[in-house]
Parts: sequence; C-alpha cells; structure tokens
Amino acid sequence: MTAKYRLLALDMDGTLLNDEQIITPKTVEWIQKAVDAGVHVCLSTGRASKSAMPYAEQLGLKTPMIMVNGSEVWRAPYELYRRSLMDPVLVQQMYDIAREYDIWFWAYSVDEVYNRNNWDGEILSREWLKFGYSTEDDEIRHKLLMRLQDMGGLEITNSSPHNLEINPLGVNKASGIREVCQLLGLEMSQVVAVGDSLNDLAAIQQAGFGVAMGNAQETVKQEADAVVASNNDDGITEVIQKYIL
Repeated sequence: MTAKYRLLALDMDGTLLNDEQIITPKTVEWIQKAVDAGVHVCLSTGRASKSAMPYAEQLGLKTPMIMVNGSEVWRAPYELYRRSLMDPVLVQQMYDIAREYDIWFWAYSVDEVYNRNNWDGEILSREWLKFGYSTEDDEIRHKLLMRLQDMGGLEITNSSPHNLEINPLGVNKASGIREVCQLLGLEMSQVVAVGDSLNDLAAIQQAGFGVAMGNAQETVKQEADAVVASNNDDGITEVIQKYIL
C-alpha cells in the first residue's frame, strides 16, 4: 500500500487514546500499517514528554513529536529539537488570576507539572512552557478569557470545553507541525492532522487534510475536512483506512 499523505499528526487525549487512556489493539495495528506504508506518525499533544513518551514507545515511533501544544518539538524520542519558554512574569500574573477566582490551575515547567495542590510559589527561577485553568463555571471562564486576551503575548486554546490552555503567542500545534515538516523534508499539504479540541484547531485548519473526531468540540468539527468516529470507536483507524492508505 502506498499513502496519499506522508505525515499523520495525532492528538492524544480524546483522539488517539480512548477514555480509559488506552490505544486500542485495532488502532495500534492500523498505525503500524501506516508506518509500513512509509507514513510518518507524529504525536501532537498538549502533554509533556514524560507522560507522552510511553505511548510513543508502545507504538514504536521514532519520528519527531510535538509536545505541550507546540512549546516543545522533539527530533526523536528523548532528543529535544526546540523549546519555547513562557515569560515568568506572565506566569506570575496568571497565577495571581487563578488565586483571585479561586479555581483549579496547573503549570508545566520544563521539569515538572505544578498545580494548586503542589504549588510552592517559586516562579521566576523556573523555565515555564504552559499554564492552564479549569472551571465548569462558564461565566468565570469567559472572564478569564477576557483577562488573558488583555494581557497579550499569549496563545489561548483549550483541551476540553471546561479549561483554558495558555502558551506563548504563536506557539501551537500547527507551528510545531511546520517544524516537523522541515525536519522531514515535507510540506504542510502532505499532512493529515487529527484532534478534538481547540488546541488542535490551528493544525486542523493548516494541514493538507484536517480531521475532527466524533467526540470533538463543535468548532473543531466545523473547521475540519472530515469527521470520523469517536476516540472510543477507533476513529484513528477510520482516518488511516479512508484518507491515508
């Protein structure tokens, strides 16, 4: 089998992984078929490398990877290519806002994921990649969004309808995929990007072919070239069967 597209960029949570955080045997099998056909399969996730690498190992991937919504691009597993850091002053401001609204927050440093439970107040001496908030209160989340937009210098997305994820401005999965394409000698037109949340939107819009999962947020479905089955129904298998091989 020969493939129409050369790079398959896969979001993880809500896309590659089912709700039990597992890649099903059927999905593993079809990803292997894509790799055998010469397709580069690339993880494109909001996760940090520490929690993504075990899945890359399970799939036997040796390709470049996009982590933390594009704040890191890895040339290969365990070989960092590029890292975009967030201004610690902005991290301090975002932390202050989280305290003000008394909501759940988390922050990815280069070494560790911190949240409301393990926060030690040490901000300026660390290297930061991403900040996030989570609240089911739509009104508070909207106020947060307004405050963040006023701050400037931020790329604001989400990985579920109830959260906000913040990276440095211009850093997203699409910018990460562009770098992966440069590393592999490919064009964006040769990419299929798959996802379910707003942090996948830029990639889905800018790839040669953008796919939304059946469980994707409505905005993502509207912008995609195709919608497939959900993450619990082997949607990735459908992507590979219909659009890649």
